[in-house]
This record gives sequence, structure tokens and C-alpha cells, in this order.
Amino acid sequence: MPRITVRALGALGASVLSATLGVLAVAAPAQAAARDGICDAGEFCYYYNSDNAGSISDHTGSLADYGSTQPSCYEFKGAGSGQGQCVKNNAASVWNRTSNTVRVYYNSDYNASYAYQNFASGVKANLNATLKNNNASHQLISVGTNYPAKDDYPYKGATSGIDPWNFYKGQCTSFAAWAVRSRVGIPFHNQYAGQAQWGNANQWVAAAGRAGVPVYNSPKAGDVAVRLGGTYGHVAFVTSVNSNGTFEIDEYNYVYADRYSHRTVSVGTANNQFSKFIRFK
Repeated sequence: MPRITVRALGALGASVLSATLGVLAVAAPAQAAARDGICDAGEFCYYYNSDNAGSISDHTGSLADYGSTQPSCYEFKGAGSGQGQCVKNNAASVWNRTSNTVRVYYNSDYNASYAYQNFASGVKANLNATLKNNNASHQLISVGTNYPAKDDYPYKGATSGIDPWNFYKGQCTSFAAWAVRSRVGIPFHNQYAGQAQWGNANQWVAAAGRAGVPVYNSPKAGDVAVRLGGTYGHVAFVTSVNSNGTFEIDEYNYVYADRYSHRTVSVGTANNQFSKFIRFK
């Protein structure tokens, strides 16, 4: 996939761009003041080699683009293998010493359309096979409040009939609507925000667009995850987002007909994945 590259945006562009992507960026001091090739507390650090070896590039905030040529690029500053190399597309491992989750993107400008990897606070880890030597931006984020996985659906065992929010009982849409209502506190129903109907699962993204409800390419706890493929599509409720980029969902009528299941899934277009995320709150 081609890279999306915008030069010299720097950390100051993070708050504007993150609003577009629906991720909460964290304001940070200027990068230059603390960049010394030592991974200090409060910094997010790249390593040139796997297993936290080689030269270090240390950062105190988000960066939309590292630059790709000297002398303008952000480089590896610490002693060791890779010193002086541009950090873009050259990192193999990280240490997150900030108090936030940090997301590393394959593309510049925090573009999550292809691939990204999350690193929780305190984590030392290698970049995965997709992101190793393919890092183009990183962002300090908040992944939202987690929700416990549970089957609290009031129509367990129902295989027919219409629920009070006007979806068919036992279906994924009925359960997702219930989860949004009961867990997020949004009074969602099949005619929410003036729509004639939200309808089948694969119609929810279009309905959200008409209703002014934002839709994203990456998940946050509390989102409705949408699979657009298939005859009717599928929706589920995102309970949490994991540090490796996968996420947890509660759902109905997928693993078992008209019944609850909980899964760990990833972003994508396969039958067992989800590509869009509706954010009611």
C-alpha cells in the first residue's frame, strides 16, 4: 500500500489531526528540548534493533511525520547501531515510558487505514512484522474506558419478535442497540437521529453518516464495530482495545445463532473482522 506522507507537520499538528481520527492526543512540550538519545521517564523511545538494542530515538509527544532525509529528519541519537539514521521506517522495537498508550502507525499523519500497533504505558516490545522498519508516525492516545464483557441482553433465548427499540430480537443489531443504550447511555433505536431506519447491520455506517454520528477506521471502547460484507453485515459492541491493536467485542448471532459470544478480533474486511466503528459518544 502506498504511504501517505506530509512533511514537517511535527508534534504541533497532533491535536488537529487526532480530532479527525477520533483519538485523544496528548499535548506535549517541544521535542528538541529533551532529545538526547537516552530513554528517560515520560518519553516514548524507538530502538534501531529488536529487543530494545541499538541506537535510541526518544520523543516526549506525538509526531505526525519523522521526515525521511537528513538533515531535517528525526534521527536515532543514542550510541550504537543505527546512530544518525532517520527513524522513519528504521525502527524495530520500542519502550513506552509515557503514562499513555502510544500508537505507532504504518502511515504518516496518524492514518490508521492500513496498520498500527498500540503499546501500553511501561511496555518494552518489538514492532510486529507489519510495523518493523515501517513506522511513519506515532501518537499518544487514550483508548477509552473499558466495559466488562457480559451477556446482559434482556431477550436471551428469543429468536423472533421486535424489541422495544424496533430491531428483531436475538439479532446482532438488537444486542448492539441494547449495549449502546445500557452501557454508553445513548437512547439509540432504529429511528435514532431522525433516520427512517438504521436497518440491517451493513446499513448502519450510511445511517450514521446521514445522522451526523462519527464513523472511524479504528476502534475505541464503547464503539459499535461494523462488518460491511455479507448479505446483512454484522455489528458488535467494543468492550476494550488491546495494546497490540486487537480489540474485544460482545455480540449476538455470530458464533452461535441468536446467542451471545465474546471474541478478540482485529481491524480488517474478512468475515471475522470489522472495518468501521460508529462512535455514539
